[in-house]
Amino acid sequence: MNSYDIIIRPIITERSMADVEKKKYVFEVAKDAGKIEIKNAVETAFGVKVKAVNTINVRGKAKRMGAGRPGTTRSWKKAYVQLADNSKTIELFEGMV
Repeated sequence: MNSYDIIIRPIITERSMADVEKKKYVFEVAKDAGKIEIKNAVETAFGVKVKAVNTINVRGKAKRMGAGRPGTTRSWKKAYVQLADNSKTIELFEGMV
């Protein structure tokens, strides 16, 4: 797997943008990716130095699908990536703050 198979998309919300000044970024990642794989993927994709990676599995929520039929949204994995102090920032998030 290359780094773009592991990093699916950045999570851009008000809550995730609050930590951009602290060089902390949030990504949706592949469900089977480990912390070391996520670290290597972010370092190669963006050319930065990663200090720490925290992950969380987000469970799907129960929702109605049509006329009262039950269903769920998909489950996915979220990664919080903390960059090193001497690392440059990720330009993707610069205009969002």
